[in-house]
Amino acid sequence: MTQADDRILETLADSGLVLSPRVLSANTDYSRHYLSTRLGNLRDAGLVDRIDEGLYRITDLGRAYLEGDLEADELEE
Repeated sequence: MTQADDRILETLADSGLVLSPRVLSANTDYSRHYLSTRLGNLRDAGLVDRIDEGLYRITDLGRAYLEGDLEADELEE
């Protein structure tokens, strides 16, 4: 997990919206390309769902991670 991963999850959780890498990029200090890569990793770990092509939302597992109920080393790589 990276600082960007935390920012992505926080932004998705705080907004309550389905967001694209482009929208996330406009609201963070990260490029769209980098966020796309990180979102793929978060999806593989079960922390976000891809709703449609390029649209993501946080999962219950992602919320548990943000709330401290789940440690990064407990996530599948």
